[in-house]
Amino acid sequence: MTAAKGPGPAGTLLIEDALKKIIYRDGSKSLRAEKQRGLVPRGAHSCFGDFPADYMPAKTATFSKTLPADGLSKSIKEAQALAGPRPGSSPASPPRAGATKRRAVVQSEFRRFYDRGDLPIQIYHGAVGGKIAWKVDVEKLDYHHYLPIFFDGLREKEDPYRFLAVQGTYDMLDKGGAKILPVVPQLIIPIKTALNTRDPELIATMLKVLQALVLSGEMIGEALVPYYRQILPVFNIFKSKNLNIGDAIDYSQRKRMNLGELIEETLEIFEVHGGEDAFINIKYMIPVYESCVLA
Repeated sequence: MTAAKGPGPAGTLLIEDALKKIIYRDGSKSLRAEKQRGLVPRGAHSCFGDFPADYMPAKTATFSKTLPADGLSKSIKEAQALAGPRPGSSPASPPRAGATKRRAVVQSEFRRFYDRGDLPIQIYHGAVGGKIAWKVDVEKLDYHHYLPIFFDGLREKEDPYRFLAVQGTYDMLDKGGAKILPVVPQLIIPIKTALNTRDPELIATMLKVLQALVLSGEMIGEALVPYYRQILPVFNIFKSKNLNIGDAIDYSQRKRMNLGELIEETLEIFEVHGGEDAFINIKYMIPVYESCVLA
């Protein structure tokens, strides 16, 4: 008797969203809050696109039209910076570098293609969730065209785009075979764009996909070595971002959301499957990395 298989990668993200709604009842961690902060792209007003500007309600101004409040405070801060510190006062602390600060997620090509109906996928509404229905056989797809589009959709945080992009990417990597290796150079820009969002959730999703990409076929790990300079800088920023809970138990370890551990796993897979030049290139970009291969 075979063991029951758990939810897929996309289904796990849906379960995590439902858990966030239970924990954060005020909606502070919801997708709507991230849209209001400008971190996630807003969707269209309807399935036919945005409404005309004449039909939209007029926005009420919350500040004076002459000089907004934030502009006033900004001008005061600039004047204080030019005047220098007051006599006898301690010098101001240097500003934050913001290396780990989240960037706004740009609307992906996957969303545009899906809204236009150009992708051969649809959601499978069956008894078991976490599946998508392909309108054609996955093995017969043009990987040069579709795989970069699905990788570009991995930075989406709104469903059904995220669900379809994540699950579709895993399905294509599982059944791609020899078609994946020639497409690797086209995947670098979507990978780099998703990592540069500095969003921990998106970085964790991309790290898991990168592991599946390297393990999906031969020579793929070696084909990624020339592109380490585009991929690994973000790895170096978040490599030390580990969860320190002392002697407590991390019950969420099964979700594999700890960036420090995920980055270490990914780098080890890169080194093992990247050939003889993988370690020295990883060490060049991430000096604190230690080899996992015995000499």
